[in-house]
Amino acid sequence: MAKIDFGGVLENVVTRDEFPLSRAQEVLKNEVVAVIGYGVQGPAQAMNMKENGINVIVGQAPEFKADWDKAVADGFVPGKTLFDVEEAATRGTIIQYLVSDAAQRILWPRLKPCLKQGDALYFSHGFSITYKEHTGVIPPDNVDVILCAPKGSGTSVRRNFLAGAGINSSYSVFRDFTGRAEERILALGIAIGSGYLFPTTFEMEVFSDLTGERGVLMGALAGIMDAQYQVLRQNGHSPSEAFNETVEELTQSLIRLVDEKGMDWMYSNCSATAQRGALDWRPKFRDAVLPVFTELYSKVKSGEECVRVLRSTGATNYKELLDAELKELGNSELWRAGAAVRKLRPNVK
Repeated sequence: MAKIDFGGVLENVVTRDEFPLSRAQEVLKNEVVAVIGYGVQGPAQAMNMKENGINVIVGQAPEFKADWDKAVADGFVPGKTLFDVEEAATRGTIIQYLVSDAAQRILWPRLKPCLKQGDALYFSHGFSITYKEHTGVIPPDNVDVILCAPKGSGTSVRRNFLAGAGINSSYSVFRDFTGRAEERILALGIAIGSGYLFPTTFEMEVFSDLTGERGVLMGALAGIMDAQYQVLRQNGHSPSEAFNETVEELTQSLIRLVDEKGMDWMYSNCSATAQRGALDWRPKFRDAVLPVFTELYSKVKSGEECVRVLRSTGATNYKELLDAELKELGNSELWRAGAAVRKLRPNVK
C-alpha cells in the first residue's frame, strides 16, 4: 500500500502500480466470477473484467428480458456464460451480488443455498450486510465476504474503463474465511478497472454512500438547482438564461475546472467579481445546509433511511409511483429547458 497525504491526513491506498493487472489475473486465474444481476453495476463490472482476461459468467433472471437480452448483446452466451441466478451462483467461486438492495433481500433465500465452502460473496454496496436486521442477508460462516464499491454509476465505470481511466473504489473485508479475502478483493478491484482502491468498512461505505446520494451528488444538487432556477424565473429571467446560469455553466465549464485542479484553482480562474461573491456566500450556504446534512447522516446511521428504502421499493405499485416522480422531474420547466439547450450545443466532430 502507498501512504498518501489527503489534506494533512495520511491514508493507505492501493494503486495499479502496486497491484498491476497481471497480478490480479494471477490471483483470479482459477476463479469463476459469477456476476449476479445485469442491471446497473453488473454490465460494467462484468464487461471490464471479461476484457481484462477474467473468467466471468452472468446470472440473470430470464423473466427480466431487457437485462437478459443486454447480456446476450454484450457477448454472454446462454448455457455457456449466461445462466439463471442459481445456476450461475453454483458454478461461480466468487459471487458478485449486484442486484438492487431491495432485490438482494428478496433473492437471498434462493442465493444462499448456492454458496459453497471457500466461495467469496462480493458486494458493491454495504447496505445488505450493514442493515442485516432489516434485509435478512446473513452470509454463512464458511465463505469470504468482501466489498468493492466504485464511486460512480455503472455507466461511468464502463465509460472510464473504455477511456483508459478508472473510477476510484473503496474496498473492505467483512469476513476472511479462506485467508485470501484481501488479495481476492484487491484483484477484483483492479480487474473491474478501479483508478485506485482505498480501505473502508461495510458500515462506513453505506453511511457515506447514502449520505452522498441524498446530498451533494444528487438530492442536494437537484434541490439547489430547483431553487436558483425558480428565483431567476420569478425575477423575469428567460428559461434559457436561468438554465444556462444554473446548470450549463456548472456542468460545461466550472466543474471541469474543479476536476482539473480543485475548487481554489477554479476560484482563481474566474472573474474577480465571481470570486469575491463566491467567497462571501459560501459560508452562508454551508451554515444553511449543515443542519440538513446532520439530520440526513443521523437517519442513515440509525437505519431509518434503510427502512424507508425497503418499504418504498417493496411496494407493489412502486414502479408506477417512481415513473410518475421521474416524469414530474423531467417535465419541469427547468429540465425541459435543459433538453432544449443540449440540442443547441454544437456537434464537435
